[in-house]
Amino acid sequence: MADRKTTNKISRRSALGLMGAAGTAGFLAPNLLGKPAFGATPPDAPTGRIIVGLSQEPTNFNPLMVKIEVDDGVHFSMFDALFRVMPDGEIVPNLAVEVPSQANGGISEDGLEWRVKLRDDVTWHDGAPFTAEDVKFTLELIVNPEFRSWRTAGHTLVREITVVSPTEITWRMEEPFSPYLSFLTETFIVPKHVLEAEADPNTAAFNQAPIGTGAFKWGNRTAGDHISLTANPDYFGEGPYVEQLVFKYIPDVTVLYTQFKSGDVDLLGRMYITPDNYAEAVTLPNRVVKLEPASSVETIYLNLERPVFKELAVREAIYAAIDKELIIEALYYGLPEPVETFMPRTSAYVHTDLPRHEFNLDRARQLLDEAGWVPGADGIRAKDGVRLAFVNSTTSGNHLREQLQQFVQQSLREIGVEMTIENLPAAVIWGDFWTQSQFDSVVVGITYLIGPDPDVTNRFHSSAIIAQGGRGSNNSQYKNARVDELLEEGSSTFDTERRREIYMEVQELVRADLPFLPLFSDNSIRAWKTGIEGVEHNGNTRTETWNAAKWYWAT
Repeated sequence: MADRKTTNKISRRSALGLMGAAGTAGFLAPNLLGKPAFGATPPDAPTGRIIVGLSQEPTNFNPLMVKIEVDDGVHFSMFDALFRVMPDGEIVPNLAVEVPSQANGGISEDGLEWRVKLRDDVTWHDGAPFTAEDVKFTLELIVNPEFRSWRTAGHTLVREITVVSPTEITWRMEEPFSPYLSFLTETFIVPKHVLEAEADPNTAAFNQAPIGTGAFKWGNRTAGDHISLTANPDYFGEGPYVEQLVFKYIPDVTVLYTQFKSGDVDLLGRMYITPDNYAEAVTLPNRVVKLEPASSVETIYLNLERPVFKELAVREAIYAAIDKELIIEALYYGLPEPVETFMPRTSAYVHTDLPRHEFNLDRARQLLDEAGWVPGADGIRAKDGVRLAFVNSTTSGNHLREQLQQFVQQSLREIGVEMTIENLPAAVIWGDFWTQSQFDSVVVGITYLIGPDPDVTNRFHSSAIIAQGGRGSNNSQYKNARVDELLEEGSSTFDTERRREIYMEVQELVRADLPFLPLFSDNSIRAWKTGIEGVEHNGNTRTETWNAAKWYWAT
């Protein structure tokens, strides 16, 4: 067995040509240009512009509707929530004046009664005042069955929303839901006076030219090219310090990096710098390059309603046939870390003792043999008239994911599994194809948590399957009654130790069931031009622009 495994690994390593491994020399070299300018202070008035380069195009501008990570860049810049989460996990006031708790009386001892006090100095981008009526409207719109909400978990428990005054709102929870405070850090408030007049909020003009309370206002959009935001001079918080924030869409990640090198892009957003360019990037003059632990997990995500994936033995065999170690080393230059869970490495709830993946083609074949999948004349296995064949998709133009696909495709062929590659543009793949579970399998990076809270009801509860009439992001259509039970208990208790036990068991069950095949968690290569100040990594959000209001050019 060992000889077979070694032989297989060497042949594929040779085929890759080691992916230019010599380029990894000195990849841990520090970039001394990352130091802030001495004595740098923000300007008195917004000035200049910052161009953020993205490899995926933001297309959903109503922050309450179905969206992906890249859309958050616009939402965090234009909208505010009741609270925000900081890099250290602390939840702080945003539109609210304080964070309610059981200690300060904002949340009752039983967790059911909530009282939130609001700022009185906030206006919408069109000049209308922000009030508690907007909060009530937002919370009710989210659970409107006719509205295509991104996330309803937690919100469906809210009852008896009462506007006490323009600056105070109360509600009752049908049952305790401990993650709700974290959920509210990503629940952006939308304007009642704009949206209530619309016959259908799903098709409102607001969705293509939104009005928020945030540091930046909508400017213009050229579809397929860029989105431009302008400074909000009436913003109640700190900043903004730049006059214009531009999101430039460059679908090919190699071209994106080239434009960063040439200076056409000031700061790299998703997908940041790819590992194959890291060694060069740290040597670039007048650039700040930093490694930051990513909260997302790169996976091969499976649609469990497809006949080929219904058997656990098949999922286990496919996982055993993937050489994660070599993929990380040869394709990603050793930068990511292999993982076995959806929980971020930096989370206090991460399970570090899950079964470790082992690349073993013989074991993969044995699993399929024992499950009755028999090779046909073409070498592809079949059972009960079903060929062991499926399609794998990812974002077109992401060359590393495309190489990963080819790698996996070759391995699976060796155990009698046919994987066809069909990639799609970002705007297509992350639309209904993804949200309505129209895929067979997808290579995707997912952030499973909302802020620092460990709850994953939105991702793994059987009620969160959109394709089956649910609300949420359980796109793999995963169902496990015990997981449902644990998630329901975990979200209803405020006992930290009990919650730790619960989410440890959830991780064990998900790892055993393999609704997705965990590959690795990135160390993201963030980069921007020297002279841009205020940039700060926040692993509790999904976007680099979570604090774009504080960015400025040092002079």
